[in-house]
Amino acid sequence: MWMIRAGERAYLVDAFKEKSCVGIGWSALGDLSSINSEAELRERYFAEYPDQHASKSSNAIAMVKKFRFDMKIGDRAISYDPSRRVYLVGNITSDYLYEKSEIDDEDFNHIRKVDWIGEVSRDALPVSARNTLGSTLTVFVVNNEVTRDFDDILNSCRQGSSGNMVDIDDVQEEEIKQSREDVIEQSRELIKDRVVKISPEDMEELVAGVLRAMGYRTIVSAKGADRGVDVFASPDGLGLESPRIKVEVKHRKETMGSQNLRSFIGGLRGDDRGLYVSTGGFTKDAKYEAERSNVPVTLIDIDGLLNLIISHYDAFDIETRMLLPLAKVYWPR
Repeated sequence: MWMIRAGERAYLVDAFKEKSCVGIGWSALGDLSSINSEAELRERYFAEYPDQHASKSSNAIAMVKKFRFDMKIGDRAISYDPSRRVYLVGNITSDYLYEKSEIDDEDFNHIRKVDWIGEVSRDALPVSARNTLGSTLTVFVVNNEVTRDFDDILNSCRQGSSGNMVDIDDVQEEEIKQSREDVIEQSRELIKDRVVKISPEDMEELVAGVLRAMGYRTIVSAKGADRGVDVFASPDGLGLESPRIKVEVKHRKETMGSQNLRSFIGGLRGDDRGLYVSTGGFTKDAKYEAERSNVPVTLIDIDGLLNLIISHYDAFDIETRMLLPLAKVYWPR
C-alpha cells in the first residue's frame, strides 16, 4: 500500500477523487515514459533542477522513482484529506502515465489511475497507524500492519458494523502514552547525533552556553595550550563570588580514565568546584576519583549534557542556539 499525498495541504485531493487517479508534481521533468532506470531519472532531474540542494534533490528523486518504477498495478493506494480527516483508499489500475492537467495553476502530470473503493476515518485507526501515516513524504510505502488495519476497517464497513470509531480516552490511552515515550526517546537520540557532530571548540562554547542559561557568567579559555580549564563560570564572571566553577570539556569517543580525572582535580583549589564533561563517558575508576575528591567534582556524560540542554534550552542565548538549533514539539496530554 502506497501513500500519495495530494499536494500541499491536500489541495489536489478532490481532483484525485474526481479523476480516479493519484499524481505527483515535478512537472519540469516532462514525460518519464521513456525513462527506464533510476540512473536516467537522476540525469534528467539534475538537468532540470541543477541548482537544488543535494539533500532535497536526493529526496525528490526517491519520490519520483517510487512513483515511476516501484508502484504496480494491483497495489493499494491511499491519500489523506485533512479537512475531513479521512483517507481515500483504492487500488492502482494503471502503469505510469503522463497527462497534462492543470489544477489551480499547479499541475500534477505524472499519473497513475486508481479505482477508489472507500474511505477510512483517521479516528478509526490505531494510534500506531496514525503515527506511521504522519510522515510528510510525498510518496512512501505503508507497512503491512497498517495495511491490515485499513482492510479490517473496510471489511467492517461492508458488513455494516458500527464499531469503527475508536474511543481514544478509554481504549488507546496507554498506546498514546507509549507513542509519546517513543517520540521522546527518538528525539533524544537525534539531538545526541547532532551534539556528536559539533567540533571540540564549539562543544566548549555549547557547555558555556548551558551554564549561562543556568544563570552563570562564563569565560571560555583562549585556543592554544590546554591548562586543564576550558570554561570558567561564576555568578559574577570574575570569580569573586562563589561558586567558582572550573570546567574541562573532552569531546571525543574515548572514555575518560582515572588519570585524566586526577590531573584535573590536581588543578583545583579549596573554593573551586569542578565540572568535567566527557561525551565519551567515564570509566568506573574515573567515577571513583571524582567521588573521593576533596573538592566537589561533577561528571557529565553525553546523556547528562543532553538533560541539561533540554531543561534549559528556552534560556539559551542566540549564539548557543545557533550551535544546536532545536524546535519545540507540542504533544496532547
